[in-house]
Amino acid sequence: MNNLESRIIKFASKKHGNVVPIKTIPGHFATTHSHINYFIDLTTVKARQSEAQQCAHAMAQQYVHSTVIDTIVCLDGMDVIGAFLAQELSAAGLMSHNAHQTIYVIQPERTSSSQLIFRENVEPMLRNKNILLLMASATTGISVRKGAECIEYYGGILQGVSTIFSAVNQVDGIAINTLFTPDDITGYASYTRRDCPYCQKGIPVEALVNSYGYSKL
Repeated sequence: MNNLESRIIKFASKKHGNVVPIKTIPGHFATTHSHINYFIDLTTVKARQSEAQQCAHAMAQQYVHSTVIDTIVCLDGMDVIGAFLAQELSAAGLMSHNAHQTIYVIQPERTSSSQLIFRENVEPMLRNKNILLLMASATTGISVRKGAECIEYYGGILQGVSTIFSAVNQVDGIAINTLFTPDDITGYASYTRRDCPYCQKGIPVEALVNSYGYSKL
């Protein structure tokens, strides 16, 4: 076991007690857009069938009574949870405008410049469709904004954003439905690089992190 994994702390969701606790590692980490004092490890939540299904069930409750969903757009490797979420929404009788009365689950490609794109054969699953954007986490909201802009570009109608963890409540007026918030993680904080107290004290970054995992420095 490496040094980071030996420091794992698990936190439960105060709002969604039936969801498996998430694993976190305290320390000094850098994301693409910020510095954080906890790495949130969502590996098993996204990949383990039982945990992914629990998350999908909790997420579905936020939409079954009020929202039409035709397509789920998955970012951050959330396609397993996305498939379970589509199943949960369909089983609950959620309305869909698709002719076959089932929900599309798709994910965009990323170009070398990190631009999100969809191929022409996938575009019909977006254009004039009611879209749910599904992400692993949102720290600053920049990735949410990119996802929303991509959906708008391809003619989709964004109806909601769901995450496992989010440090922000909304982005550009778009509410984020999340299973875990900073209130669930004792002392969680996110900083700009310039304002990071660890950097100011000369404490080095331990790893570069994103929704897929970490790379130690």
